Amino acid sequence: MRLLNTCTLGLESFVGDYPPYAVLSHCWGEQEIMFSDVLNLAEAKKKQGFDKVEKTCEQAVRDGFDYVWIDTCCIDKSSSAELSEAINSMFAWYKGSSKCYAYLSDVDGLDGFARSKWFTRAWTLQELLAPSHLQNGGKSGMDFFSSHWVKLGSKSDLSNMIKDICGIEKEYLEGQSIYSASISMRMSWAAERKATRSEDIAYSLLGLFDVNMPLLYGEGKLK
Repeated sequence: MRLLNTCTLGLESFVGDYPPYAVLSHCWGEQEIMFSDVLNLAEAKKKQGFDKVEKTCEQAVRDGFDYVWIDTCCIDKSSSAELSEAINSMFAWYKGSSKCYAYLSDVDGLDGFARSKWFTRAWTLQELLAPSHLQNGGKSGMDFFSSHWVKLGSKSDLSNMIKDICGIEKEYLEGQSIYSASISMRMSWAAERKATRSEDIAYSLLGLFDVNMPLLYGEGKLK
């Protein structure tokens, strides 16, 4: 597992024991910072996506973390073996984080919260449900931020709104194991979710059903 150092913005690899880390949940946008970009920060800073990486690290530093995990740049997607391992491990990585930042790039305040595309994407469903631990006096380990990186509230604070948006019962947002929910219930949570690549509709569900499988992009939808 690679983590991004919040001070140096360099990647560091860990095997076995990981230091405490924060993780970013977001919808991909233009000019995201990829694995190769981190190797040349001078060029990376010219890309639109660098601001998101920088703001994530700044927030993590304020929360006392030395490391963050961001899917765009912490995975070498040129390696099919690494990509397969990462997708199969992603739910566990989000669950293992000490804090998750949900960045809603299309929201300026709570009045637009329910309309964010973040709630329609396939991958963000597992990112919403995986950080189930509670901390800070019973508050969830997931915080939501607006496009200007203003905190909108924690998952616990916003659980009633999220329940209405996603149809997910509050107990599963507040720490109860999602594996205690029926298969049909978990499938209903994912029913309206969308992904850029059709295969990701299936792959994004692996963690929700505690399944591991080899990946094969290009096969498209099952007939």
